[in-house]
Amino acid sequence: MGVVFPDRSLPIRAQRAQVEQLASWGYTDLWAGESDGADAFTPLAMAAGWGTPLRLGTAVVSAFLHPPALLAMTTASLADAAPGGVVLGIGASSPLIVERWNGVPFVDPVAKVRDVAAQVRALLHGERRGGFSLATAPASPPPVYLAALRPTMLRAAREVANGVILTCIGTDDLAVIRPHVAPGHEVVAWITVCPSTDAALVRAVARRRLAGYLAAPAYEAQQRWLGRGDALAGVWEAWRTGAGIDAASAAVPDEVVDALVVHGDADQCRARLDRFVAEGVTTPLLEVLPGIMDVGEAWRRLAPSS
Repeated sequence: MGVVFPDRSLPIRAQRAQVEQLASWGYTDLWAGESDGADAFTPLAMAAGWGTPLRLGTAVVSAFLHPPALLAMTTASLADAAPGGVVLGIGASSPLIVERWNGVPFVDPVAKVRDVAAQVRALLHGERRGGFSLATAPASPPPVYLAALRPTMLRAAREVANGVILTCIGTDDLAVIRPHVAPGHEVVAWITVCPSTDAALVRAVARRRLAGYLAAPAYEAQQRWLGRGDALAGVWEAWRTGAGIDAASAAVPDEVVDALVVHGDADQCRARLDRFVAEGVTTPLLEVLPGIMDVGEAWRRLAPSS
């Protein structure tokens, strides 16, 4: 079981003590993503410098924003510094982040992710691509996983990656997803959690957050594939008509929140997380729902060794 790092409410340098507690609590992994906060690699490099024994992973970095040679160099450097090993998680990101925020055309994301993943895997194994090779390839090349929402990217993961990273799913969705995952691939699931019994507050915060995520066309397509088209029709209609975030949030049903966000007391949360594992998730990756409780306290409550 892993956690999402860093906690956005604190400076990264102030989180060393929290990170140093994680292994003793039974956690095995520490993963970072990037969108509009910290980049993925700097927090992980800091954790490696603190000597954490946890495996470090990116969930995820965009294939559009990280060229293959640079990505291979960065991953190899992190692997050289990290005692617990490294996993490179690559995804497409979104038109908002790639095109609007960074000015890079967002074209054919499946082909782009497949190509970058294949090149980086080859480079990490000491091969040459485009005239470039690493001066020193890692003795144990880090595995490359793909973030996948639907069958096309899951198929790409089967072809060029070592595992998959899932997000915005409930336990029942894994019956739909599992047939598309290659036998033997690790399945990492980014799961939003909140070990709080104030269900009304959790749902209110989560509803607004989900409404923003689900506005993205890729997430809309994913949720339709998973069978939530009717349940979420009001959310997408609110966005299309310009009704705004308040109307879109109000249209997210409680049953969708409860499917996509693990909440309740610690025992209830652990039971839900156990169901994810029973349905095929290898590594649950816990992201604490922002704005309700202290992240470190949530990690402690949900600790595998508790």
